[in-house]
Amino acid sequence: MFDSLSGETQLILMVIGIAVLFAIVSWNTKNNKRKLYDRDKRNFKKNYFKKKEKEQ
Repeated sequence: MFDSLSGETQLILMVIGIAVLFAIVSWNTKNNKRKLYDRDKRNFKKNYFKKKEKEQ
Protein backbone atom coordinates (compact mmCIF):
# COMPACT_ATOMS: atom_id res chain seq x y z
CA MET A 1 0.00 0.00 0.00
CA PHE A 2 2.76 2.44 0.92
CA ASP A 3 5.26 0.92 -1.49
CA SER A 4 4.44 3.49 -4.17
CA LEU A 5 5.34 6.35 -1.82
CA SER A 6 8.90 7.49 -1.28
CA GLY A 7 10.72 6.61 1.93
CA GLU A 8 10.56 10.19 3.15
CA THR A 9 6.78 10.36 2.62
CA GLN A 10 6.31 7.06 4.44
CA LEU A 11 8.30 8.39 7.40
CA ILE A 12 6.24 11.59 7.51
CA LEU A 13 2.99 9.60 7.42
CA MET A 14 4.18 7.33 10.24
CA VAL A 15 5.13 10.32 12.41
CA ILE A 16 1.73 11.94 11.75
CA GLY A 17 -0.03 8.65 12.55
CA ILE A 18 1.85 8.25 15.84
CA ALA A 19 1.08 11.89 16.75
CA VAL A 20 -2.64 11.34 16.09
CA LEU A 21 -2.67 8.18 18.21
CA PHE A 22 -0.83 10.00 21.01
CA ALA A 23 -3.40 12.83 20.90
CA ILE A 24 -6.30 10.34 21.09
CA VAL A 25 -4.77 8.48 24.04
CA SER A 26 -4.00 11.76 25.81
CA TRP A 27 -7.57 13.00 25.33
CA ASN A 28 -8.99 9.70 26.58
CA THR A 29 -6.78 9.75 29.68
CA LYS A 30 -7.82 13.31 30.47
CA ASN A 31 -11.49 12.38 29.99
CA ASN A 32 -11.18 9.36 32.30
CA LYS A 33 -9.42 11.42 34.99
CA ARG A 34 -12.16 14.03 34.84
CA LYS A 35 -14.80 11.34 35.33
CA LEU A 36 -12.98 9.91 38.35
CA TYR A 37 -11.90 13.09 40.11
CA ASP A 38 -15.06 15.19 39.65
CA ARG A 39 -16.98 12.96 42.03
CA ASP A 40 -17.90 14.03 45.54
CA LYS A 41 -14.95 13.21 47.80
CA ARG A 42 -14.27 10.00 45.85
CA ASN A 43 -16.63 8.03 48.13
CA PHE A 44 -17.89 5.13 46.01
CA LYS A 45 -20.87 4.20 48.19
CA LYS A 46 -22.12 7.77 48.46
CA ASN A 47 -21.66 8.43 44.75
CA TYR A 48 -23.35 5.16 43.82
CA PHE A 49 -26.51 5.95 45.77
CA LYS A 50 -26.52 9.55 44.54
CA LYS A 51 -26.31 8.35 40.93
CA LYS A 52 -29.00 5.73 41.54
CA GLU A 53 -31.35 8.43 42.94
CA LYS A 54 -30.85 10.55 39.81
CA GLU A 55 -31.79 7.61 37.55
CA GLN A 56 -35.15 7.05 39.25
